[in-house]
Amino acid sequence: MAFWRSKKEESPDKPTTDSASTEDGSAAQGGEATQGDGTGMFQRVRQGLQKTREVLGTDIRDLFKEDGRLVDDAFLSELFAKLVRTDMGGGPAGRIRDDIATRFRARKVQMEDVLESIRNQTRELLQQEHTELQFADKAPTVILVVGVNGSGKTTSIGKLANYIHNKLGRTVVLGAGDTFRAAAVEQLTVWAGRIGCEIVTGKPEADPASVAYQTVEKAVATGAEVAIIDTAGRLQTQTHLMSQLEKIRRVIGKPVEDAPHEVLLVLDATSGQNAISQAKGFSEVAGCTGIILAKLDGSAKGGVILPILEQFKLPVKFVGVGEGIEDLALFDSDAFSDALFTDA
Repeated sequence: MAFWRSKKEESPDKPTTDSASTEDGSAAQGGEATQGDGTGMFQRVRQGLQKTREVLGTDIRDLFKEDGRLVDDAFLSELFAKLVRTDMGGGPAGRIRDDIATRFRARKVQMEDVLESIRNQTRELLQQEHTELQFADKAPTVILVVGVNGSGKTTSIGKLANYIHNKLGRTVVLGAGDTFRAAAVEQLTVWAGRIGCEIVTGKPEADPASVAYQTVEKAVATGAEVAIIDTAGRLQTQTHLMSQLEKIRRVIGKPVEDAPHEVLLVLDATSGQNAISQAKGFSEVAGCTGIILAKLDGSAKGGVILPILEQFKLPVKFVGVGEGIEDLALFDSDAFSDALFTDA
C-alpha cells in the first residue's frame, strides 16, 4: 500500500509545480515522490520499525519452544511483558492480551494464530480519523508546529512545506518562529530556498508571537494558501514557554479567523514512553490536532503510537523516515501495521 499519493489523487484542482531540489541536490520532478508507487517508502517505514517488529516477531516466537503452547495465565503474562517492550504501554498491550485470552484460553495454539491475532488487534488500534491535513475553506490555512528540543521539528517543517508546495501545489509561507536559536532560522531559510517558498524571519530573540503574526499577514497579503509557523523547542514542563504558545495561538487568530487550523506536534519516534508525556503537555496547552512522528529509523520504538492514539485521540498524520526533503510519509494505519509484521 502506497504512503505517498499522487498529486491527482491529493489535489486535482491544483497545478503542477516546478521540481524541488532534494538534500542531496537531486530533483523530484513534477511533484511526484521519488519512491514512485510508494513501495520504496513502505520499505523505509518497515526498516524504521525493525526494532518493534523484532519484539513482535522474534521475541513472541520465543514463547513457543515446542509445537504449540497452552494459553494459560503464565503464557498471557509472558506475552503481555513482550508487548509492553514495544513501548505500546499497558493499555494496548492489555487489550491484545485480553483478546487472545478470550479467543484461546485453555487451548493449545500455534504461534501463527497468536501473531495473526496480534496483527489484527494492532491494525484495529491504529485506526483513526482525520489523518489528512485539514485545510481552511478560505485561504490561508495556518499550521502551527510544536515540539520539544531535538525532536526534529524544524526538519519536519521543511519536509511538510515541500509536500504542500511541491506535491499538493499550494503556495506556502514559512515563519521562523524559533527566534532564540539562530541555527533554526538558518536551517528553515535553507529549506525555503530549496522548496521555492517565502519565509518570514525576525531579529534574534525577537518576540515569537510577532514573527508568527507577520507570517500570517504575509500569507494574507501575498495570497499564499498555507502559512506554516515554527516555534521554539520547549519541554512540556516549562510553564512560561508553554504560555508563550498560548500567546502565539491568540495573535495568529487576529488576521485570520479560526487560526491555527492545524497544530502539529512533532514527536521523536526514538523517545518511547517519553513521547506520551510530551503529547499530554502539548495537547493540553497548544490544542494539538495531529502528530508528525519523526526519526522513524532502526532505533525507533514504533509501538508508542498506540497509547498516544488511545489516550489523546490525536491522529498521526505523517511519519519522517530520513533527513531528505522527500522523506516524509503520509501515515496509513494498514500499511503501518503491515510494516510491523513484514519480514521481507
